[in-house]
Amino acid sequence: MKLLEGKSAIITGSSRGIGREIARLFAENGAGLVIHGTSEEKLIALKNELNLNNCVYIAGDIGELETSLRLAEECVKTFGKIDILVNNAGINTRTKFLDISPEEWDKILRVNLTGAFYSCKCVIPHMLERKSGSIINLSSRAAKTAHPTSSAAYGVSKAGIDALTRKLAFEFSPSGIRVNSICPGPIETDMSLQWSDDYRAKILDSIPLRKLGKVEDVANLALFLASGLSGFITGESININGGTYMN
Repeated sequence: MKLLEGKSAIITGSSRGIGREIARLFAENGAGLVIHGTSEEKLIALKNELNLNNCVYIAGDIGELETSLRLAEECVKTFGKIDILVNNAGINTRTKFLDISPEEWDKILRVNLTGAFYSCKCVIPHMLERKSGSIINLSSRAAKTAHPTSSAAYGVSKAGIDALTRKLAFEFSPSGIRVNSICPGPIETDMSLQWSDDYRAKILDSIPLRKLGKVEDVANLALFLASGLSGFITGESININGGTYMN
């Protein structure tokens, strides 16, 4: 059974990593896609890999309102509706607090938080017309507890994502729109391949399940939240971190 048959989805930051895997899994489950990233070359490669007729791409800076407007307009033009929005686009830095420049602070919040605000602002009116929709915001464990390597700006941006999730869920649930966020912990990505053996061992020792998560784990949760299987879930920020943070 294809869980998203006949559905349309916008996925920001889908040219690599978690976003790319979400796009692949959504396509596998029947969704028509509007994929997004900053690299047109990578988006074309993903579109070709997915081998879908019902897939279009938009390249642009998600921290600019114009990009979100284009994503919403393209989804409606191509599919006639917007069923799902996945706000995955984001950036992170490792800068210590006293070394964060105002420019770095502004950039992280603009991309991670303001970008999600813009996307929701552009998509929700279309969902209201149909009285249905699912919005999935990618947050982080850093939104809930201090992280030893992520910058304060990153944690603040993701805490803002969780607050936005709850507010939108509260405001728009009566109109049939569900809004949830996903809070990943240690996930095997391109960045983790650069770790030294000692650092990897230290990370694994800190995870109760004694393994790193995979992008597939996060994508599976996104699929669940996008589908009717989660029809009574909204306003939640769901941990997926191997037990490194429990609440």
